[in-house]
Amino acid sequence: MAGFIFYNMTMDINESKRNLRKQVNQQKTALKRTEAELFSEIIFKKVEEIPEFIASKTILAYWSIEGEVITHRFIEKWAEKKRILLPSVDGEIMHIKEYKSEQALISGERFGIPEPDGPLFKDFAAIDFIIVPGVAFDLKNNRMGRGKAYYDRFLKSLKTYKCGICFSFQMFSEIPADENDISMDCVVTNVS
Repeated sequence: MAGFIFYNMTMDINESKRNLRKQVNQQKTALKRTEAELFSEIIFKKVEEIPEFIASKTILAYWSIEGEVITHRFIEKWAEKKRILLPSVDGEIMHIKEYKSEQALISGERFGIPEPDGPLFKDFAAIDFIIVPGVAFDLKNNRMGRGKAYYDRFLKSLKTYKCGICFSFQMFSEIPADENDISMDCVVTNVS
């Protein structure tokens, strides 16, 4: 776990979040690809042991980009056994689409992040388990995202089990959080 507590009561929460994002991004930049692959494998072995994951049939995950926990192998592995959904961003809204294969991914409209082609998935009640990325998490399962609030807006209305995943340098004792930040049911990292 990172040794710093970035939230300072005298500092504006948005300023605290900006500072924390900057610090984490520096560490992501220094992370070697081989380390990211190894750490991601450790994280997903732990995710696969969570009872809610084992019982799930429909999982919302994400297609990782540079600096994030690498999801590609995990998605490929489980796509044959469970229904895998991925985000699709349209303007300020996060939609959900079903993953079919890596070859069926298209470049996302907003950020160029690969996303499924095809119809929107609307049966949100069928989602059993959600794997959530983040910039930082804390010991109270608070999550801080990139600042656009896509996940917070989407998760607000869902009662589904939410599992945050991150590298150990993204885990803190405390992070800045307010009533708009949706907390996780658990956070999994590459260290115990």
